[in-house]
Amino acid sequence: MRHLISLTDLTDDELYALVARGAEFAAGAVAEPLRDAIVGVYFRRTSTRTRTAFTSGALRLGARTITFGPDDLQLNTGESTEDTGRVLSGMLDLLVARTADATDELRSWAAAGPMSVVNAMSAEEHPTQGLTDLTTLHCHFGRIEGLRVLYVGEGNNSAAALALALTRYPDTELELRTPPGYGLAPDILATAAEQAARSGAKLSEQHDMAALPAGFDAVYTTRWQTTGTSKPTADWRTVFAPFQVTGALWENSPEAVFLHDLPAHRGEEVTAEVLDGPASLAFTQATHKLHSAMAVLEWCRAAGRP
Repeated sequence: MRHLISLTDLTDDELYALVARGAEFAAGAVAEPLRDAIVGVYFRRTSTRTRTAFTSGALRLGARTITFGPDDLQLNTGESTEDTGRVLSGMLDLLVARTADATDELRSWAAAGPMSVVNAMSAEEHPTQGLTDLTTLHCHFGRIEGLRVLYVGEGNNSAAALALALTRYPDTELELRTPPGYGLAPDILATAAEQAARSGAKLSEQHDMAALPAGFDAVYTTRWQTTGTSKPTADWRTVFAPFQVTGALWENSPEAVFLHDLPAHRGEEVTAEVLDGPASLAFTQATHKLHSAMAVLEWCRAAGRP
């Protein structure tokens, strides 16, 4: 079975193919590879874009869906994760799950039987967001290779996915500016650095906004309060304040587009001037989440039940 639990589970060719296929769906490609498949959609945390994208994408690809809320499964009454996975794998072809916890539970379900499992966001990584980000860049620029991206803000699960995805492409550059104490997890940073060394990409993380290079193709941020998390220090807003994305970032990168995984809080991580301005692709990016979801579902089903 094919699963998408971490972008590191994909080969380079699989990653490239998923991004290219997302762009094809964005351009209007039509297919029904999930006809007669049953897709479970299980979200323990809030979601607008990812849940809608996978539900809508499954239906567009010919599947039927079953939706589970945070209180619907017997996990809440003490059934083990392993038993839950065994039951679901006997009834579903694919399971799209957002737990916002570690990926151990998702991997347990992936090992349970003939059911593909898709990570719709865990504590460590948001892999389908990374695919969405690259699909957005691919659709706008016609390529990923050679693009320079500035990421500003917390080194959260969306930043992790961006780092794990973009560094697989030759000659790309990812400059991360993260608040002190809120950078990428060391293991994620190490993996992304290894990938960059192999592909010829460049990766840098600093914890201030001083001496920014010029000529970025995209500026990316995420909201400061990631779903399902809390900050360990009471003064975190003071630490984050210098990392707000404002129009000043475009002085040295006037052609850059703006990306945001949404939801956004205008006046916090980004000003309204930027989010709603002419450089913003944030809402186009949200639409591409549907196209990336369709690519992932199709890819999983290609190795699924006949």
